[in-house]
Amino acid sequence: MNELEVRQLRYFVAVAEELHFGRAAERLGMAQPPLSRAIRELERQLDVRLLERTTRQVALTAAGEVLLRDARTALDAVTAAGRRARHAGRVVPGLRLAFKADYDSGLLPQILAAYQREAAALPVELVLGGPWEQAPAVRDGRADVALLLAPYLDPDLDVEPLLTEPRLVALAATDPLADRPSLSLAELAGRKLPDGSPADRGGFTRPPAEVSGAGLDLAQIFNLVELGSVVWFPPRSVARRHPRPGLVYRSVDDLLPVTLAVAWLPESHSPAVAAFVRAAVEVAATVT
Repeated sequence: MNELEVRQLRYFVAVAEELHFGRAAERLGMAQPPLSRAIRELERQLDVRLLERTTRQVALTAAGEVLLRDARTALDAVTAAGRRARHAGRVVPGLRLAFKADYDSGLLPQILAAYQREAAALPVELVLGGPWEQAPAVRDGRADVALLLAPYLDPDLDVEPLLTEPRLVALAATDPLADRPSLSLAELAGRKLPDGSPADRGGFTRPPAEVSGAGLDLAQIFNLVELGSVVWFPPRSVARRHPRPGLVYRSVDDLLPVTLAVAWLPESHSPAVAAFVRAAVEVAATVT
């Protein structure tokens, strides 16, 4: 059997995700007939039916489901390889750090200062992203190292915990619970978090990919809290840096803490990445 080509995998993934040859062809920027021929040739090459076609619909077979899963992984790996190669070939080398603004437990300035004292230090390029985008950025080649939050740590990355801190609840100043010095999760029953999940479950109840409200920025979340629409569980360091007259922060006795960690690819042999991890661990050790 001939080896599969990246082009074939891209064609198949488009059809498998759209389950419609016309939409897949439009997505790929090509005509439908050559796309249909390419999929038939792929099935002939693999000697297996990947799609069930009728006049009304297209559906994946069991073999198609398997190929879709593995093809996505393979295409992601190809894209990541290209990004890493381009980055490695840059005239001016650098270290790309993925993080979310304000979610560094206040350590990032100290970490960057300590890193620049390392012999292997390179200029740092900051890669900003949403709450759960740091691990994917390292995996897909957009970043070399990341600062991210537990408990959603990626099993494909090496991770070094840095600092654990409590989470607080942010409430509207007019909320009846704002008068209490501390709360329990049970007392938050009936209230929602920014992602729409029940507050009394404590957050972290769904994988990041399933959290619909994760893209809100801090200003949007603060506004929703002040209006009484939601409550929120920020790390203590975020609460300390963002006092606002329209909301209050209270401790929650049974709310799980959050851990800041540094993460990188296990196969990385970069002295610059190792130096950054070393600097991050050393800085964290001074505040724990």
